[in-house]
Amino acid sequence: MPCSCCNDSCSDNKSSRTQQQAVPGSITGNTLSDTDKKELFIIGAAFLTGTAGLILHQTAEKAAAIPAVKFIALGLLLVSYLAAGFDVLKAAFCNILKGKFFDEFFLMSVATIGALIIGAMEEAVGVMIFYRIGEFFQDRAVQKSQSSIAALLAMKPTSIRIKTQTGYKLIEPGAVQPGDIIAVRAGERIPVDGVVEHGEGTIDTSAVTGESIPRAIAVPDTVFAGCTVLDTELLIRAEKRYEDSTIARIMHLVEEATDRKAKTERFITKFARWYTPAVVFAAFGIAMVPPLLIPGEQLSLWAYRALVMLVISCPCAFVLSVPLAYFAGLGGMAKHGILVKGAFVIDSLADARTVVFDKTGTLTDGKFKVTNIVPAEGQTQDELLSWAALASVHSNHPLSRAIQDLHESYGSTKTSAETPFEKGIVPASMPDYKLKTISTREIRGKGIEAVADGIVIHLGNDSLLHHANIPHVCETPSTSVVHVAVAGMYAGKIEFGDSLKPDSKTAVAALKKQGIQRIVMLTGDSETPAKSTAAALNISEVHHSLLPENKLAVLDSIFNESKGTVLYAGDGINDAPVLARADAGIAMGNLGSEAAIESANVVLMTDEPCRIADAVSRARKTRRIVIENIVFALGVKTVFLAFGAFGLASMWEAVIADVGVALIAVINAGRALR
Repeated sequence: MPCSCCNDSCSDNKSSRTQQQAVPGSITGNTLSDTDKKELFIIGAAFLTGTAGLILHQTAEKAAAIPAVKFIALGLLLVSYLAAGFDVLKAAFCNILKGKFFDEFFLMSVATIGALIIGAMEEAVGVMIFYRIGEFFQDRAVQKSQSSIAALLAMKPTSIRIKTQTGYKLIEPGAVQPGDIIAVRAGERIPVDGVVEHGEGTIDTSAVTGESIPRAIAVPDTVFAGCTVLDTELLIRAEKRYEDSTIARIMHLVEEATDRKAKTERFITKFARWYTPAVVFAAFGIAMVPPLLIPGEQLSLWAYRALVMLVISCPCAFVLSVPLAYFAGLGGMAKHGILVKGAFVIDSLADARTVVFDKTGTLTDGKFKVTNIVPAEGQTQDELLSWAALASVHSNHPLSRAIQDLHESYGSTKTSAETPFEKGIVPASMPDYKLKTISTREIRGKGIEAVADGIVIHLGNDSLLHHANIPHVCETPSTSVVHVAVAGMYAGKIEFGDSLKPDSKTAVAALKKQGIQRIVMLTGDSETPAKSTAAALNISEVHHSLLPENKLAVLDSIFNESKGTVLYAGDGINDAPVLARADAGIAMGNLGSEAAIESANVVLMTDEPCRIADAVSRARKTRRIVIENIVFALGVKTVFLAFGAFGLASMWEAVIADVGVALIAVINAGRALR
């Protein structure tokens, strides 16, 4: 049975179980498979045959029995050796034909064949059997760890029940189309993103967001694939195809992340390429040099010591456990609603010394409310709000939504392009007719220019008014204030407020406790509200009055001044360049946002800033486990290599140490999942 840490064996030598271990998401359960049972049968047969041969061999020597008994004993030992070692020998031979030396199969084959040659048949058999036993338990440990991780992602339904004109029918997940009505019973997972059409109840979102508290839903709430309906049957209108759903993207993201290696993983891979050949040549030197240079030294004695070195030299413990620890870390984070796009990001999170927050939508709830309407002379508040609502009718910007919400709360239907001023909200100064043609153009970083039947309306910041050459009183730039101009004349300004998220202060405190040396807040607000927010959060460094393009320049300067890695946390809206520039860009609260998943290294599936501290903590835990495995494996192997060179360890002890170290390292790697 080829070892799971070596991928160079012939394809026909790979058992189905080993192949499954190589592919995350294709992991079997905890029960024994047919391949496992076959493996145990081979090990058991080899063990019993070897034990019988060993007993007969020792009995024949002590009792000076007839030679036939001794030959039978040797025959049983040889059968035991071939039973336990056939797959290993075959894999080694195949790899040698391909020019691939110095893998585990090569080492074990050379060591045991060498033992046979020098007459240590009992040890050759014992080493091969114990190696096979150790590999079985090691593979089972890997399988269990990967099964736990894969269970987080194994959410794809086998079939989906949709409502038709004649009743219900089952279809394949890939056949679901937007608009289909899907029936989901209590206890079933929601298969695609959609909107509740009928029913109300509670759903478990933990598989997607990491939240353990069930969420109440009703018509017309949005729900996401991967959540479990707890207490009722729901009818859900599909909004997306399965492959475009949130959970499908999560699965793809985590599976793809395993291919994005950390520096430590790449170093270990390169190290193993030099380590094993170096030990092999050192063992060859141990076998040949002392007998040639020291008179009276026996070749068989030094050859045995060299064989011990070969047995202990396999790099499995760190070649296998280091990637597994990173994989478990990625899975553990995904379990808690933290999606990390590669093992290299775990290193960036673990090395973080600076965290930069975008204020709106990250530390605050991002739900702006109009706090003040200041009309210019000759205008009224109602008129100013109406002009602003007209200009913002096609915009999805948070400030535009706040304007529309307030406009609607005044008793009107939300402004639409067809009937913008119905139901008695036409400003008194406007001509008494219905505007029929409305076009809008968003100017990046400045605001909106709208044209309604030839009347030009500007809605935005100071920059927009300067751009349009509209005279006004210049204020400190701020994203919490928008100005309105109509037909080239300044009409007034609208001020907005935003509230802190409940756990923002706790998140900042947790990051400081973790040793983050520098916490910075970036905002487009003017100086006074920006410093007020920073003071409430105990953040000493704040950069205010920033336009979106200014944030990248500020981040560059922070890079030049900071030690360690720099994390940037934003809401994934209008800050993709900054997210991409940071060592690790963290997009918050973007459940279902394609833009955030594309631009950020880390996507938090909830709006909680505390998840950032959690991500850093889990990344550091994963890094500690990786370092523990490397130090432990190299330490034990170094000691036993020295023991082998000086004749203080036998092949039995070497194989037990080799397999034991690998097994312990694999089990330790699984801690990163918790």
